[in-house]
Amino acid sequence: MPLHYLALGDSYTIGEAVSAAGRWPAQLVRQLRARGVAIDDPQIIAVTGWTTDELSAGMDAATLTPPYDLVTLLIGVNNQYRGRAAGEYRTQFSGLLGRAIGLAGGRPSRVVVVSIPDWGVTRFAREQGRDPTPIAHALDVYNAIARDEAGRAGARWVDITPLSRRHPDLVADDGLHPDAAQYALWTDAITPVAAAAVK
Repeated sequence: MPLHYLALGDSYTIGEAVSAAGRWPAQLVRQLRARGVAIDDPQIIAVTGWTTDELSAGMDAATLTPPYDLVTLLIGVNNQYRGRAAGEYRTQFSGLLGRAIGLAGGRPSRVVVVSIPDWGVTRFAREQGRDPTPIAHALDVYNAIARDEAGRAGARWVDITPLSRRHPDLVADDGLHPDAAQYALWTDAITPVAAAAVK
């Protein structure tokens, strides 16, 4: 039987402004298949603009069929964008991570947490007159929380934030979201961790 994969997140997971094939969860499945892993197409629960609590509500409304063999979780940029407190993010992210582990059949090693990219380096941020320094600082705080919670829970962690900062011009036509080429770089970083998770 092929492995079942659930991808949880927001615009970065659904691949706002790129084709379905360009989304990183779709690219991840292709890379895993190229490594000989039999895996279904991803089930994606993600909507552009979602915060942690909105993802939780979206999961409540979704048709889920656990246990999943692989669950990825990337969430938080919209919490930061809306100026929400880091403490609130920790509480809600921890809850989401616990749900993700439950959906992975109680196997935390099957859950891969992906860091939040830095949108402050994008053309969109420049055109909005946004100072990239406080954005970077806030996202670093959020990512430290996510990394800490993943470690506590026994989940896996992939830091793609440096890639987003090194490649600010690899964005879609909206000037904000990554293009398929940047997602390919993310996928290169995520694939070996996901492959280890499903061994």
